[in-house]
Amino acid sequence: MKERKCLECGDLLRGRSDQKFCSDQCRNTYNNRKFGDANNLIRQINRILKKNRAILAELNPGDKTTLFGVEMVKAGFNFDYYTNTLTTRAGRTYYFCYDLGYAELEGTKYLIVRKADY
Repeated sequence: MKERKCLECGDLLRGRSDQKFCSDQCRNTYNNRKFGDANNLIRQINRILKKNRAILAELNPGDKTTLFGVEMVKAGFNFDYYTNTLTTRAGRTYYFCYDLGYAELEGTKYLIVRKADY
């Protein structure tokens, strides 16, 4: 019979034939190391998206607001992250962070809008 070893620490396994780890601690450590990087990236992106949405909500207390992009940048807005886009028939593209979006107007001005419920 072939010796079976724990995938995390290498200790000899005793018990079930399909056992891969010697303890719950080894199993958790192995899985956290294996899946941790991908989960951390997702958490980081979600934090940025939530922060962007909070900034848009703060700058747009109503349904529409026009302001300069420098105000958004000062608040910490990251223009590289958004959840979806919407292009109107007129050709204007809105970038949304969940239910709040923005579109570039002339120059450095932006229009912040709240997505209508359908």
